Amino acid sequence: MKLLIEPPTWLGDSVMASGAIKALLDELRPNKAIIFGSFVSTELLKPWFDEVIVIDKKHKFKQFVDFPRVDMFVSFRTSLYSKILGLKARKKYFFNKHLKGHMVEKYSKYVNSIINQNKIYSPILPYTPKKYKNPTLGINPGATYGSAKRWYPQEFAKVANEMAKKYDILIFGGPGEEDIAEDIEKSLTITNYKNLCGKLSIKELCEYIGGLDLFITNDSGPMHIAAAYNVPIVAVFGPTNYKETSPWSNNYKIVTKDLECAPCMKRECPLGHHNCMKEIKAEDVLNAIKELKK
Repeated sequence: MKLLIEPPTWLGDSVMASGAIKALLDELRPNKAIIFGSFVSTELLKPWFDEVIVIDKKHKFKQFVDFPRVDMFVSFRTSLYSKILGLKARKKYFFNKHLKGHMVEKYSKYVNSIINQNKIYSPILPYTPKKYKNPTLGINPGATYGSAKRWYPQEFAKVANEMAKKYDILIFGGPGEEDIAEDIEKSLTITNYKNLCGKLSIKELCEYIGGLDLFITNDSGPMHIAAAYNVPIVAVFGPTNYKETSPWSNNYKIVTKDLECAPCMKRECPLGHHNCMKEIKAEDVLNAIKELKK
């Protein structure tokens, strides 16, 4: 059987779907497994697949014409293009966005409907965590979805300056987030840190985060990577719904102000004040670290 899987577009969603995708592959055992999707999602999961096809947004029609025919197509998306891709398959499945629960539960229910199981598939990633010489803390100030999800660089720096007494500090971030990481550096009063923003592949990102002793982060893809490796997490949530996208782990603390306007789920603050993040201070995160470490 030739199987085509289209994972979610975003890194964090692909991490949350990873356990379900692995269960699907293990159950169906296709002769050939193909993954099709965004660069980050295919990079994350490609060790499990025989062929990788990255979406070409500029030439979608030509890509569809050239696309291989398959026996089964399983899409974790709900886009029109996903429906069109289904024409290339004898059997096709599309994600049901009306499922309830945490995203890990939603992806599990979806796969269960295909393979006739009743399980929850925790995220699992195909990379070995890095081993550090000293206790190491990671901070992740970026969030690809939009600026509303980002806590402030100066507050991240305050946390790093305090925690550097016990940990080496690593600054993470993706391409295009270098300015945010540099803003943190400007406020640092320590020397035992390294800025890795924009310098790591997806594989390296997983390896580096997977070996951390503590991770301070916005709601983001790297947060879900840390959860997959059971790294202790303090996650700062503002405009997004932590009930659906919190770390899938028992080893985390959420810092949020639970304002009436949250979660708005917007890329930028629609009210212009960004109080859901502005009201969170370094002291709140430091207190959450103490609680987590009890």
